[in-house]
Amino acid sequence: MPPVNAPYRPEGLLARPLYARVDAGAVAHNLARLRAALPAAGAPRLWATVKADAYGHGLARVLPALREADGLAVLHLDEARACRRLGWDGPVLVYGGLYSQADTLLLDSPHLHLVITHAAQLQWLAQAPAAERPAVWLRFAGDIHHTGFCADDYRAAFALARELSGRGLIGEVGHLNHYARADEADGVAQADARFRDVIAGLPGPVSTSNSAAMLGHAARAAATQWVRPGLALYGASPFAECSAAGLGLLPAMSLHSQVVGIQRVRAGAGVGYSAAFIAPTAMDVGIVTCGYADGYPRHAPTGTPVVVAGARTRLLGRVSMDMMAVDLGPVPQAAIGAPVTLWGADGLPVEEVALAAGTIAAQLLTGLSARVPVALAGAR
Repeated sequence: MPPVNAPYRPEGLLARPLYARVDAGAVAHNLARLRAALPAAGAPRLWATVKADAYGHGLARVLPALREADGLAVLHLDEARACRRLGWDGPVLVYGGLYSQADTLLLDSPHLHLVITHAAQLQWLAQAPAAERPAVWLRFAGDIHHTGFCADDYRAAFALARELSGRGLIGEVGHLNHYARADEADGVAQADARFRDVIAGLPGPVSTSNSAAMLGHAARAAATQWVRPGLALYGASPFAECSAAGLGLLPAMSLHSQVVGIQRVRAGAGVGYSAAFIAPTAMDVGIVTCGYADGYPRHAPTGTPVVVAGARTRLLGRVSMDMMAVDLGPVPQAAIGAPVTLWGADGLPVEEVALAAGTIAAQLLTGLSARVPVALAGAR
């Protein structure tokens, strides 16, 4: 007998017809596309950002597609350890650095790079018993003002880091910045000039560019030693005015479901909770098995695009925990069992759904619920 609560069904039969598909080949394509955006000679090295379980795609699923990256970038040391367990032995950049002095006990593998955002982290490293001495990247607070050293404190922090490096307590010292407005045409020049002024004359490698900065400000990205793409690796555009396809990127995740019910709704009747949509005329409404407990945004409004049986239509009313309603007017032939694409395939990019829902593609990709099964494209 199977253990209590274990799934007991024929292999491959889903509990309900909702699943995500992850395409590692698309990730490999996007990595190559991002490299092609850099100059052929003297190009920066590339950290592939895989935090949040590779933006929700699953680190184990996509890591084979990232073997040509020069390094991986993660949020915290547990994620770095996950990379090691999966066989990655190259450099790993840890954006979160150290959250406490106890984290220094986890510095037990080579080729770690820690982002340093306050002076106490340097003191912890000075006292660390670790046999492996990580490289460090001093983060400038810049124009985003999340974490990092302000302009007045940066050089003192650099002097301390260089002293520790000279004593063999840490490795190389680099300079890191993150732009607040890299997705805007005029969003980098002033911030980059300020950063360059702060680090003028200081030795060490420089890293500034995420996906938006790489693709929208390529010359500035090329003037650094490391770039750090994330979102674009997974086939989503970082720009509101330019699609992923227009950038030569392929979607690495798609979300699929089916129509599981059809309601004939009379004119004036409400659809869904709070009757958030009122039928203007008699209409057919399809019920799709996917809801906010699966990671689809509850706040997605009527009109959010959906593809049913290959045709574009729209979401109606409020998304509930387990299901949503869609307009079958443009798809009169749709029947129960009709395939539904919620994002990432059939010409429906995830960033378009995100824009309609008032959010960003990264939130949808990383917010996919654990109860949604994931299939690997090409797997049998």
